[in-house]
Amino acid sequence: MKTALDHLVVIATSLDEGVAWCEQTLGVSPGPGGQHPLMGTHNRLLRIGGPGFERAYLEILAIEPGVQPVRQPPLRRWFDMDDAALMAQVRDRGPQLLHWVARTDALDTVLACCARHGWHRGPALQASRMTPSGLLQWRISVRDDGQRLMGGVLPTLIEWGNVHPADAMPASGLMLQRMVLQHPQATALQDWAQTVGLAQVEWQCGPAALQAVLSTPRGQVRLGSPV
Repeated sequence: MKTALDHLVVIATSLDEGVAWCEQTLGVSPGPGGQHPLMGTHNRLLRIGGPGFERAYLEILAIEPGVQPVRQPPLRRWFDMDDAALMAQVRDRGPQLLHWVARTDALDTVLACCARHGWHRGPALQASRMTPSGLLQWRISVRDDGQRLMGGVLPTLIEWGNVHPADAMPASGLMLQRMVLQHPQATALQDWAQTVGLAQVEWQCGPAALQAVLSTPRGQVRLGSPV
């Protein structure tokens, strides 16, 4: 089985705010994204892939104003986006790196491996969005309560269809250099990562935190919580 870092998730209160943050923090404007009718969200995207992180990209994600998600209560949006405390934090502090997604070619097997560790990542949902080149389709693990789990350190898991979105993204001038994940259960997380074939990220023991180090037109930039 092959598992790899797929994308980083930066959550914003609006896409306009997310775009402004990206231009100010990373020195580039994000490319186009699309809508997610299932969740009532929309995004902008940037390719950040490079050696060791092929096909990686950065997603700026926000709730789409005036759009009712197909996924109705009591089911909740992905990535804790219906969590009032988390979204208040984003409003107060601005867009933040709060989660990441790992892609796999064996989603059901990787989810079963999570469950054996006591981490219930949720069922695999079928999702899609329209792109200029056609329909993009994937399966993704989303809990009914929408929780990220473990402070966002345990990734959401995705299995793409025949097309990966990064293949259509132009070079952005950004490149992911390092991904560090910190958690009190770092040893168990590292054991899980080895089992599922995820070797790119670094695990450290400590309070839950994420840090991505990127090369940008403005030099090296660190996103997320300090590690």
